Amino acid sequence: VHISGVRTTCGCTAAEPSKNTLASRETAYVELTMNTKRFTRQKDSNVIITFDQPRYAEVRIPVSAYIRTDVVLTPGGANFGGAEYGKDATKNISIAYAGREDWKVKSVKVNSPHLDAKVVETSRGGGRVAYQLELTLKKSAPVGNLRELITLVTDDVSRPHIPVLIEARVEPDVTVMPSLVSLGMMVPGKAKTVNVVIRGKKAIKVDKIECESDRNCFKIRLPEIARTVHVLPLTVTPPAESGEFTEEFTVTIAGRDEPVHFKAYGKIAE
Repeated sequence: VHISGVRTTCGCTAAEPSKNTLASRETAYVELTMNTKRFTRQKDSNVIITFDQPRYAEVRIPVSAYIRTDVVLTPGGANFGGAEYGKDATKNISIAYAGREDWKVKSVKVNSPHLDAKVVETSRGGGRVAYQLELTLKKSAPVGNLRELITLVTDDVSRPHIPVLIEARVEPDVTVMPSLVSLGMMVPGKAKTVNVVIRGKKAIKVDKIECESDRNCFKIRLPEIARTVHVLPLTVTPPAESGEFTEEFTVTIAGRDEPVHFKAYGKIAE
């Protein structure tokens, strides 16, 4: 399906799809941005998503929010940006409350196993309360984009929950270039060599490279020392089987718990 447009029914909210074209069974999200400086308290609107392929359709999604004036988060969410895989990363958010002298944040609900969060009270008095929200993106977070909501649970009777958006882009410490190696057109029994580049953010030692199948048609010379960049010649001698040819490889890096992977593909001539 193709999203031709996303609009809202009020000026307090803007909407943007994460992608405009979705293949079969693919998913996407619509990010809503609400202006909490110009508008406060109860705000209701609608997001209207328009599709033009494979046929025209509109989907209307109700949006309801209550913009509190007594609680201010600085910043309004936590964006870890580019975080390195295999390392913890931390961010802090200041929580300021104006109102009851005895207002409390009782707990933090975290649904993701890759996040830790705790609140520490920093001041109280004169009808104002301040906390520090301490967030940790764990080294267990997988490579890719992370987008999670955590919830501050307060002792407010009417509105006890305060959602906080957490975003991160976990970047690999080791990459294989290209991740999909083109072998091109090959002749049965005739060896062909291509280069595979393995790059680390620090010096790495490649312990072994294994192919998933039991075909003994690949050879690769492993480096003996640690480097940040390894250029490895991969030699394939195609079997006497014409048609499409693919193989997946597992690269074991010394001191790294998880291996990295790459694929090779080509075609064997008749």
